[in-house]
Amino acid sequence: MSPDVERARALFLAGVQHFESGRLEPAEVAFAAALDLAPGRPSVLTNLGVVRVRLGRFDEALPLLDQALAQEPGNVEALVHRAMALAELDRPVQALRDTERALAVAPAVGKAWGLRGSLLKELGRHDEAAQALQRAIELGSDVDLHRYVLAGIRGDQAPAAPPRAYVEQLFDNYAGGFDAHLTGPLAYQAPRVLLERLQQAGHRFDHAADLGCGTGLCGPWLRSMARQVTGVDVSARMLEQARAKHVYDELVHADLVDYLRGPVGPFDLVVAADVFIYVGALEPVFAALVPRLRPGAQLCFSVEESEGEALALRPSLRYAHSEASIAQLAAAHGLQLAHLLRGPIRIDQGQPVAGLFAWMARR
Repeated sequence: MSPDVERARALFLAGVQHFESGRLEPAEVAFAAALDLAPGRPSVLTNLGVVRVRLGRFDEALPLLDQALAQEPGNVEALVHRAMALAELDRPVQALRDTERALAVAPAVGKAWGLRGSLLKELGRHDEAAQALQRAIELGSDVDLHRYVLAGIRGDQAPAAPPRAYVEQLFDNYAGGFDAHLTGPLAYQAPRVLLERLQQAGHRFDHAADLGCGTGLCGPWLRSMARQVTGVDVSARMLEQARAKHVYDELVHADLVDYLRGPVGPFDLVVAADVFIYVGALEPVFAALVPRLRPGAQLCFSVEESEGEALALRPSLRYAHSEASIAQLAAAHGLQLAHLLRGPIRIDQGQPVAGLFAWMARR
């Protein structure tokens, strides 16, 4: 074995160890160095491509996976991850073909069935999607996630909450283009609608919390009204974008309920703009939040509106809440529902999504 090949093998094994421990950036460095020493190795190409998919760098992953598949057309790992990359690049038909190829080689690969189900759902083929997701569940692949997606498709009773890993990965992948997409094609206005009302009333606050702050779209509004501003989000990459805006005094990577159950606050303003649609049942949130509010503190948030059930999970995999359930939450937790506004929360597939904007105050 030549010194270069031996060194490439050591780097490859180091990359595998980093990857299996969740250290994606060091894994990428190791695999890239191995590829430099041993160009064209399918195993190295596949692993480097997989890491770049996991890092959300889909355009960079595709050529690597293409090269691996040119040598090994039945490489299931490369096929599945190329399908993931194509799906994220809004090429669902091509992605679906890769899942078909993967399943033709290895019909018991649960993650291929799960990805196939998600792609069929996006293409509006809900019956086929449900069958694929059910097969993924039977194979034990990411059961909580696939049950959640299946509930959204079938309109089953909504799970109380989505799998945390799903939400975290969703927004980690979305972080780079989040602001442009949300404020452009989706015509998202929740920060302005929620906070302009408080600003125009001349409110000033000591400590504001931005729950599910994402990339920080509420941050400039809060900065103009509050002495101290804290942002909390489950997505580390969203927080990187928020940090670049330089408007938060503190940014915390945490689940909202876990954060609120800790020694935080007190707050006199809390905002959750388009956040509860990814939370589900709000009772745990309010139970943890209200003790962190000062008397007279303001709470404002937006939700998608459910006209029937108190809590509904839609095929979009976003939750909707009824007006009655919002009023009941306020009453149960000693909050005054000061104002409720009904209006479009965003545009989805060219259609306005009905929403509720709520302003509450702690008694």
